[in-house]
Amino acid sequence: MKRREEEEKQRKTTGQSPEEEEEVEEEKEEEQRRTSSQTEEEAASEQKGAAADEAKKKERKCVPGIIYLGHVPPRLRPKHLRNLLSAYGEIGRIFLQPEDRQVRRKKKKSGSRRCDFTEGWVEFRDKRVAKRVALSLHNTPMGTKKRQRFFSDLWNIKYLHRFHWTHLSERLAYEQTVLQQRLRAEVSQAKKETSFYLSNVEKSAHLEHWRKKQHRDGEQVEEKTWDFTQRQTEEEIQKKKKKKDSITQKHLNKARLMQQESQSNVSLLAKIFNSNQSE
Repeated sequence: MKRREEEEKQRKTTGQSPEEEEEVEEEKEEEQRRTSSQTEEEAASEQKGAAADEAKKKERKCVPGIIYLGHVPPRLRPKHLRNLLSAYGEIGRIFLQPEDRQVRRKKKKSGSRRCDFTEGWVEFRDKRVAKRVALSLHNTPMGTKKRQRFFSDLWNIKYLHRFHWTHLSERLAYEQTVLQQRLRAEVSQAKKETSFYLSNVEKSAHLEHWRKKQHRDGEQVEEKTWDFTQRQTEEEIQKKKKKKDSITQKHLNKARLMQQESQSNVSLLAKIFNSNQSE
């Protein structure tokens, strides 16, 4: 009752109809809704911007770091290494350097077909994690339990400052090119040696045929003699050095004897001259 009386008083004072008042109230409600929706949109946009800024900061901060493994125990594979190091942080790429071909050939000859690795590189998503891992795990056992396979081996880890994965790929590509060039040089040298050997064989066969022909015809075959001096052996060189040393020793002995004789003659002359002066 009181509310109705108040509403009637307001109508009388304002002079508006109830329909007009309802329209005004609806407009107010719509304005409130708009303002609330605008505030919600602004808050959502601010949240999105903050999340994007945080993601950008994380992307900027998360710089990958690489550690170097100086020792890789036998039978250790990249999957084992990933399982061992993934507990400390997120791991990216892993590369293990296999053994040389000569070592593998020797192993194959001995009967073992196992391929082991000599060194390795591991990339962590965050370089701070890589630094922590290198400092904490260096010179510590690989396994946490005695029954584990690599418990008796120690980690040999070093963090590589300002080292990127591209540097490793460039180094591997350079080593591959050097190896290919060396193989080409060896193949070309082997081809030259074989061609020289075959040409000499052909020449010797031709000369043998020519000698047989001259022998059939009754002509005398002149055998060629090689006019060259053979290189001295190490024993001969040592003997020559010893002879020279003995000759020099003889000369020194002679010089000492001559010096002693001259000293004795000087003393005699001094005695003679001193006696003459006293007379």
